[in-house]
Amino acid sequence: MKDNQNINCRKCNNYFITWDKKFPFGCKVLNFKTTRLPSIDVKINSGLPCMLFKEKKNVR
Repeated sequence: MKDNQNINCRKCNNYFITWDKKFPFGCKVLNFKTTRLPSIDVKINSGLPCMLFKEKKNVR
């Protein structure tokens, strides 16, 4: 994935929706839940796009 592209977590195999109303989104591989898409938190905290993006095989 190019550096200048935004990563869409919803198309990532590691993305999941939680039952936690305070932290509704999560990343399996990085093992955290967040209020935003995980890729946004990764970019904010590391300054780099998520390097663990793995596209789902069957994206609608």
